Amino acid sequence: MSAAVTDGVRTGVARAAVPLAEVVRGDLVESVHTGHLVLLDADGGTLLERGDAGTVIWPRSSVKPFQAVAMLRHGLRLPPRLLALAAASHDGEPEHLAGVREILAGAGLDESALRNTPDLPLHPPAALAWQEAGNGPASITQNCSGKHAAMLATCVVAGWDPRTYLEHDHPLQVAVREAVAEATGVAVEHVTVDGCGAPLFSTTVRGLARAFGRLAAAPQHDPGSPEAEVAHAMAAFPEMVGGTGRDATLAMRAVPGLVAKDGADGVYGAALPDGRALALKVLDGASRPRPAVLAAALRRLGALDVAGTDGPALDALGDVPVLGAGQPVGTVRAVLDEAGADVVRDDARSPAHVAAAQHPDGGRS
Repeated sequence: MSAAVTDGVRTGVARAAVPLAEVVRGDLVESVHTGHLVLLDADGGTLLERGDAGTVIWPRSSVKPFQAVAMLRHGLRLPPRLLALAAASHDGEPEHLAGVREILAGAGLDESALRNTPDLPLHPPAALAWQEAGNGPASITQNCSGKHAAMLATCVVAGWDPRTYLEHDHPLQVAVREAVAEATGVAVEHVTVDGCGAPLFSTTVRGLARAFGRLAAAPQHDPGSPEAEVAHAMAAFPEMVGGTGRDATLAMRAVPGLVAKDGADGVYGAALPDGRALALKVLDGASRPRPAVLAAALRRLGALDVAGTDGPALDALGDVPVLGAGQPVGTVRAVLDEAGADVVRDDARSPAHVAAAQHPDGGRS
């Protein structure tokens, strides 16, 4: 990549970034996480914008629900528990590995067909147990294996070559690209490879929020659609989407009907069942501030008004302690109310604006 392109991409994501979270130790702010965040109402209008929601980003694993939508459109059929796993960045716990093997077996395949990057389970106890059994990094224990198993199953039912399912021009990936553009309302301008090896398509922070709003509202507005299937599966089986202690799992348990999906490098998308939605990108890619910002954003979005919401559980999600000698001496606190927070911009930037902000060249989950 040329220096000009590198500078252009860096400038694009950094432009207009503002504080999203402060790390407080004792009585001092020790560090600050900046980025971009947007909250949308059920009609897609802007409720709150921090930074520039038109910033072009890689959605990382937050895009998995829409990859799953594309698969359903082309013949994939899975029970809700396994469909949630298809949209997951799972912890590699026993129920996740069993589910991946179940998806593969249903397509007449085994784990040798997986082409995702080998890794250890994300959940430390699961990783330890896996290694104590004499195993090393494997495709099945990598967090995206549910998605990859579902991609392979889709290829089998659609009659596509499963050996080349990760190629950008494979029919499956063409379908995914179309689904992402449709859901976000943003043309795909950049293409790269995610950490798991699958193609990754760009969008904007606002586009990601818009997509989650449409997805979460689908059970109410279009109950027979693939979008409704994915939303129902994720909300019904949050433990399959993440796992023990994962913030997306905890958030969906706390708020009935919530659809939430984390992504690497500080990305998040989530929406309430009526379509109110949020998306964020932490500029430095850190995961540390995500739970605090997610919880604060959900409260601002009106999650406490959703029937059955567990307010204390939502508060606990946002409680991110800063430790000293193993004891809390501070906290990570969301910043949603600073001066200039309520800046409302147009719903979409012109192609010329986007092109000026970032070069069109495309650059884990």
